[in-house]
Amino acid sequence: NLVFADDTLIKTQCHNAEDPKACIQCVKSDPQSQSADKVGIAAIKEFSDAKTNLTTAMDRLKNKDYDQTNFLVNHALQKEFDCKNKVGVLQYTLPTTVLNDMTNYEKHSEAAMRIIDRFL
Repeated sequence: NLVFADDTLIKTQCHNAEDPKACIQCVKSDPQSQSADKVGIAAIKEFSDAKTNLTTAMDRLKNKDYDQTNFLVNHALQKEFDCKNKVGVLQYTLPTTVLNDMTNYEKHSEAAMRIIDRFL
């Protein structure tokens, strides 16, 4: 029994976010949110948080702040791992395309961290 997204569900899922208003705006801006269940909304939220960390990491890298870059990439990767673990615990089946994207994300993040580590 899926509970499809509405304002109340989105607000509930974003309640504990670092910035609930930004979370709500982000989730609503994703076209998939209109038909997402609780797990889908959580995935959208986690992905948004990870993207924010990676965007900030790119800025830090440009400024040669390698420690902070490493921290942010690691933090973004941890969000992806957390999401994957939660999906597994809930026995939720993700589409193959999503799983492939997550695997690629992990590989690229880990490669970026190895490169950044050379500067530390």
